[in-house]
Amino acid sequence: QVQLVESGGGSAQAGGALRLSCAASGRTFSNYAMGWFRQAPGKEREFVATINWSGANTYYANSVKGRFTISRDNAKNMVYLQMNSLKPEDTAIYYCAADLRFPVYRDYDVDYWGQGTQVTVSS
Repeated sequence: QVQLVESGGGSAQAGGALRLSCAASGRTFSNYAMGWFRQAPGKEREFVATINWSGANTYYANSVKGRFTISRDNAKNMVYLQMNSLKPEDTAIYYCAADLRFPVYRDYDVDYWGQGTQVTVSS
């Protein structure tokens, strides 16, 4: 089992920034590829970003490319999502995800989920 706990969500103005954190516990964190997904009201959950075991490889959804950065610290069992130049359409619940396979971009493949953290961006 892997337990994931997100933090860092909140409110921001358009153009602002937020940093999400995901703390992992349980099985060996460095064995897992990690991802971030989000779900806006009335919409399906969608892929945001993913990072491989070492942190050397990352992929992003086109909607966030150039604005968001995913990173990880295996010594601290943490994964982060730095979100810059926020837009109102980034408003969603953001979920941390762990999977043994990389990339983590299909939600039905994900092994473990966090509980989610709300991000609200106002114009």
